[in-house]
Amino acid sequence: MILNIETATQICSVCLSEGSEIIALKQSEEKNLHASLLSVFIQELFEQTNCKRSDLKAIAVSQGPGSYTGLRIGVSTAKGIAYGLDIPLIGISTLQSMAYGAASKFDNQYSLFAPMIDARRMEVYSAFYNTQNQLIKPISADVITPDSYLEFLNQNKILFFGDGADKCKEILTHSNAFFSDLFYPSSAFMANLSHEKFVNQQFENVAYFEPFYLKDFIAIKSKSFFEKKQII
Repeated sequence: MILNIETATQICSVCLSEGSEIIALKQSEEKNLHASLLSVFIQELFEQTNCKRSDLKAIAVSQGPGSYTGLRIGVSTAKGIAYGLDIPLIGISTLQSMAYGAASKFDNQYSLFAPMIDARRMEVYSAFYNTQNQLIKPISADVITPDSYLEFLNQNKILFFGDGADKCKEILTHSNAFFSDLFYPSSAFMANLSHEKFVNQQFENVAYFEPFYLKDFIAIKSKSFFEKKQII
């Protein structure tokens, strides 16, 4: 049994899985409530299934890229549970799990799947995966222009999805660019990937494991802060 945690995106989602089977799932409908919901969801999973924490064989966490705050909350919680129970920690690429979920949802309608996470302004965290969930274009932070991804779009039907894809619709107008508004990240998409890593004993070092931020976090003070400073 593996506990899977997804907090890298705007949705807080946790599930218990055994092999590739989802035993129980809890996830938020409201966005960015990881701090208040994560521990509650985990407790409710165990109460709902009558399972004990001692039944866990590993804990898997979505490692990014994604929300800086969400990643910190999810990874610190996962590390704490893994350390306390002395069980392995498994890191799962956020974009890979999204691509896995999209491929299972949309079957073979597309050649490539392009999960996108909003990185502010016209920048997105993105990667391309094929129908076998193999990485085709490495994970990167991309500033989207009309010429973005032409080398892939000229030869493949690509599905763009995730909260970063919404702002790209009017820019990526290639005939092979398709968009879905019906996809939401979920810890359920992590189950097969975490099970595979568990079988292959691909574990993280609990003490040194860190989220994959991709970009450094930069705190920006609001305009009102500077206005107040000037008034003072």
